[in-house]
Amino acid sequence: MPLPAAAFLHASETDTGAGRELYVEHCAACHGADLEGQPNWRSSDANGLYPAPPHDETGHTWHHDDAMLIDYITRGGQAVLDDMDVTFTSGMPGFGSVLDQSEIEAILDYIKSTWPQHIRDAQAQRSIAAGAD
Repeated sequence: MPLPAAAFLHASETDTGAGRELYVEHCAACHGADLEGQPNWRSSDANGLYPAPPHDETGHTWHHDDAMLIDYITRGGQAVLDDMDVTFTSGMPGFGSVLDQSEIEAILDYIKSTWPQHIRDAQAQRSIAAGAD
């Protein structure tokens, strides 16, 4: 794996600590303090919105490459899905005006640090294949 990808994947404990603090401040209200997501996250509500999914290994966050995740956090889910021509209504707001690139990456580093190694490896391969790293 190229050095930048390895460095991003294996963030230091200090980096993940900062990412955890940012996660708690900006993400935990919807995605859960323990990354568990909201109940029934796979079923839409009466308005067609899905509850916030988990970011732990039981969710689908790790199914996406880094560039997509960063874009989703930065611009918000609906903007990204619209650009991809995906017919899905996302309630995920954009955080690009609140968080800078390094803060978003720190949050992702924290989330990734909680995944089992085989899931981190699978997600890293998706990122490499997508040219994200």
